[in-house]
Amino acid sequence: MGFKGLTSFSHQQGDKIGLLLVNLGTPDAPTAKALRKYLGEFLWDPRVVEIPRPLWWLILHGIILRIRPAKSAKNYAQVWTDQGSPLLTHSLAQRDQLQRRLGDDFIVETGMRYGNPSIASAIDALCEQGARKILVLPLYPQYCGATTASTFDAIAKDFKRRRWLPELRFISHYHDFDPYIQACCDAIRAHWNSHGKAEKLVLSYHGVPRFYLDKGDPYFCECQKTSRLIAENLGLNPSDYITTFQSRFGKAEWLQPYTDKTLQSLPTAGIKSVDVFCPGFSADCLETLEEIAVENKGYFLAAGGEHFHYIAALNSNDAHINALTALVRDHSQGWQLSPESINLRAQRAKAFGSAS
Repeated sequence: MGFKGLTSFSHQQGDKIGLLLVNLGTPDAPTAKALRKYLGEFLWDPRVVEIPRPLWWLILHGIILRIRPAKSAKNYAQVWTDQGSPLLTHSLAQRDQLQRRLGDDFIVETGMRYGNPSIASAIDALCEQGARKILVLPLYPQYCGATTASTFDAIAKDFKRRRWLPELRFISHYHDFDPYIQACCDAIRAHWNSHGKAEKLVLSYHGVPRFYLDKGDPYFCECQKTSRLIAENLGLNPSDYITTFQSRFGKAEWLQPYTDKTLQSLPTAGIKSVDVFCPGFSADCLETLEEIAVENKGYFLAAGGEHFHYIAALNSNDAHINALTALVRDHSQGWQLSPESINLRAQRAKAFGSAS
């Protein structure tokens, strides 16, 4: 087996800290063909679907990938922009903003767990630019095996093929990081200042099967803590907000209460106006722009609701970038390398006859 080396290695190249931002991913286009490829990669991940592989292969290829790509493509077409996928557009903006904030000691790249740009291509770019230390930041505030741990799986798989392994640090969660909580609250308050405050704040998180919680995955508990901290910061009473879970798939029980069922039931309980915010999504994507702002809005209004407002994800707004910058600074302490040590390394390499 051959190992991947650096194509532009030099002892005189200054060491950098690489920051790898990771999000879930997106298809290359809002077409059935692109969705079939993307969903095939996503749904085959054993962290995402924990069903015995032979049985799941038959279900995935015999049923799901024959039906779901065309439906998903129509949903993606509703949110696709001239710049492409909203998730990718916001992710690249986050990368650029963080690069400006962190300065020349850092190299920032974006990789998607599924689709493009891949995690492997992002690590390639970091290493070729001199990153000898890499901090991985999965942009999932709340830890979950299906997202955060799956990101680590991809990193580990990539490292198996590398000759020179960079030092690695991995941020597994930041669900209760004060600047992140503040950024969420700033976004909610800004919306209230512009549009008024609804009767109920719905904090909707991506759902996972209930058995994840039963087997020890902390995701449910971290979502609840995030909601509690947001509510405390906003001065809300328990009756003023509710934590829900969206995007369930299949017939198994998922974390409850379900977002769609909740929004359908609120009008009958006398709640006619809601604000919906999704603290677990670091960037707007299909699940926020179509599933929440279109589909679930329709459920609420059809059930008798009168005013539905979706509060945009943090994306690349200043408070969010400030929070991520603080998070990166906290986790990269002690990694700065002085120019003197770089020069000394180059001199020693030259003394031993190295031409690079």
